Amino acid sequence: MSETKYKRILIKLSGNAFKSEKRGIDFEVTSKLAEEIADVKKLGVDIAMVVGSGNLFRGAEAAKEGMDEPAGHYVGMLATMMNALVLQDALEKAGVPTRVMSALEAQKVAEPYIRRRAIRHMEKGRIVICAGGTGNPFFTTDTAGVLRSIELHCDIMLKASNVDGVYDKDPNLEKDAKRFVEVSYNEVLEKELKVLDATAISLAREKSLPIEVFNFFEKGNLKKVVLGERIGTLIK
Repeated sequence: MSETKYKRILIKLSGNAFKSEKRGIDFEVTSKLAEEIADVKKLGVDIAMVVGSGNLFRGAEAAKEGMDEPAGHYVGMLATMMNALVLQDALEKAGVPTRVMSALEAQKVAEPYIRRRAIRHMEKGRIVICAGGTGNPFFTTDTAGVLRSIELHCDIMLKASNVDGVYDKDPNLEKDAKRFVEVSYNEVLEKELKVLDATAISLAREKSLPIEVFNFFEKGNLKKVVLGERIGTLIK
């Protein structure tokens, strides 16, 4: 078994990771994601996950259409539950035991999120999938990811992205955009780099939680990060 750099990680997976051009939740895409995660679990790493809901519903966007914003955020939290259950199914088909734990009570399909119980699940070799965000409106799932990383004593939060790191400007729009190998929390905030929201970055800075942003959709990248290879951008 290869020696890993990190013993306990949290993977922050956006809702958009679940979709394709065909539909909001693509089971073939989700199956491939699960295979990558299962491959890393075989290394003996403790894994927690926080899932987003952007493929299904965004509360902030609904508010722009006239919906009461707190209500919109709660709908988004419920949408994360859908993604979590789909991911759970895919992971267990890949041979990995899991538990879905939710900040919103939904006892028919998920355990309530209890920090000590989540830690115990990981100690027993289960992947913990955290749904429901923080359980409160106005906080993003990126902030939930940082919060759970700190609570669960994770060594790092891995921000699964479709780009290969953090850039000084939008690489999709600017050809001369430069990728950071490493960037400080303060630089992210001062330069408004938009990789995570300010609340998430501020909390990570306060608790010295490192965050690696990398392209999760390149086969084998997750394993490379866990083994210590720098393929994205480290925020610290």
